[in-house]
Amino acid sequence: MVDLTEHTRLLGEVSRTLRELSTEAGRIRKGEIAKPVREIAPLSLRVHELAAQCTRQVHDLSVSHYPTTEGGAEALARLAGACAQISLAATLCNLAIHHRTEIYLYEDADPTPATSADQLRRAEREMQRAATTYRAVAQQLSRRLASFTTHPEFLHHSPTLSNATPPTLAARRRT
Repeated sequence: MVDLTEHTRLLGEVSRTLRELSTEAGRIRKGEIAKPVREIAPLSLRVHELAAQCTRQVHDLSVSHYPTTEGGAEALARLAGACAQISLAATLCNLAIHHRTEIYLYEDADPTPATSADQLRRAEREMQRAATTYRAVAQQLSRRLASFTTHPEFLHHSPTLSNATPPTLAARRRT
């Protein structure tokens, strides 16, 4: 059984992490990007790792009872879309590295950081959009879990919600 309270906490953490990573992309974008691999690769790795973690969470939620809860399938679809945005942001970071390093390979490459900065700007946007989605889904799930604890009768009257009993309610029933 999936602990929806824990997943709610994780959703909120992802939103905060995405905002931090977006800010980091902005800081790098505003610089000279003189050492693109050293400057951008750590950001790219963190975004790729986050994309993998988020994909794992979407998978875990998808094989649980969560999709059968009220609004669960729609929220899961939104999270899957946000995972794609995070993955795209990671790829854009890699493209920013590539565009800045291609001056070593091609005579006609742009010697300025403009193209890389544009890729980082796009990565920022994708991360901000994903953060907004994660925050909204976390708030929705948090409100739903709060209503379970204040109105446990909903759990007994709704077959689609009965599987979503948070651990705190189950623990209360045992005592």
